[in-house]
Amino acid sequence: MSSLEAIWRIESARIVGALTRYTGDLELAEDVAQEAVAEALVSWPRDGEPANPVGWLLATARRRAIDAFRRRAARDEKYALLAVEDTDGSDGHLWDPDRIDDDVLALMFVACHPVLSPEARVALTLRTVGGLSTEEIARAFLVPVPTVQARITRAKKTIAAARVPFEVPPVAERRERLGGVLSVLYVIFTEGSTATAGDSLLRQDLAYEAVRLTRTLAALLPGEPEVFGLLALCELTASRFPARTGPDGEAILLEQQDRRRWDRSAIRRGRAALGQAAAAGRGLGPYGLQAAIAACHAAADSVAATDWERVVLLYEALGRVAPSPVVELNRAVAVAMAGSPAEGLLMVDELVATDRLPGSHLVPSVRGELLTRLGRTAEARAELELAARLCANARERAVLLDKARALN
Repeated sequence: MSSLEAIWRIESARIVGALTRYTGDLELAEDVAQEAVAEALVSWPRDGEPANPVGWLLATARRRAIDAFRRRAARDEKYALLAVEDTDGSDGHLWDPDRIDDDVLALMFVACHPVLSPEARVALTLRTVGGLSTEEIARAFLVPVPTVQARITRAKKTIAAARVPFEVPPVAERRERLGGVLSVLYVIFTEGSTATAGDSLLRQDLAYEAVRLTRTLAALLPGEPEVFGLLALCELTASRFPARTGPDGEAILLEQQDRRRWDRSAIRRGRAALGQAAAAGRGLGPYGLQAAIAACHAAADSVAATDWERVVLLYEALGRVAPSPVVELNRAVAVAMAGSPAEGLLMVDELVATDRLPGSHLVPSVRGELLTRLGRTAEARAELELAARLCANARERAVLLDKARALN
């Protein structure tokens, strides 16, 4: 990664945020920021990297914005007034340290605004806050580049049409709106940690980008325990990445993983974040409870040594605060691991009877595991083969087929 690429990846949210505050137009802010990067690609190799690269990018983007203001001046008085500002390249009012954190936070809330579709929120967050290119986003989610470009373009137009203000939401709205931001970061991390489709089990770059953005959010909102809950969940889950795949990228199941390869630094960071979430004294939220479950795995030397009774209790609590069929499915697995595979199977069969996860490979996958433990081999094989047919990820599918063949 070149110096410019590294600077952009780290500082893009601050740059775009400051420019959005200045221009009042997210689309224009990103456009002029990209023009500044394009100019840097030409001038920096020729003239040398400036002493203050971020200041250089801001000053260049600001001049491009003023040019745009002047072009619009004839039809918009506001832009006409801005266009006559001093154009000496000073960027001090943009890079105000007392405002820059609010700029990044505001940018997160705008990119995750509820007027946008879930897919648009994810794409816009990765583009404007994460600094990823449309090509990187498309590659991460296995969708065509034009699709990503269209989502981002529509999102910007929707934000402009809805007159979404560039600001951190008022305190009364912040908690509700924060849930939308956390949801976007969770979706990004989940897709990175277990890809829904394709030939790779993990998309670590995507997962680590979600971790980075969540760390940023935690630094900006130190009083929000559920932000730390999500950070803890991401860190603890990511700690297993080194052991989750083999030399050829094949999936390695939890019970077969070499836990000595788990990232102990990530586990320590995850536990610390979970402690901060719990310290607020409000009780753990959905992300904090999932992090607590992940901490149970991190504390155990093996699957057998895991405190499955505690895991069951945590899933019961999670089912009360954030009920979903996936939570119920995971609770069934925990009940089975705690010593009652027959009871776990009854819980899964209830999900099947009510058709609460239609088309998902997860239900037949879990049914196959539980039927295997109960000695119902033929039924288990049929379930695992069904799960393989429904699974869109090649690495997961290979594991399911291997399990089915082992039952022959």
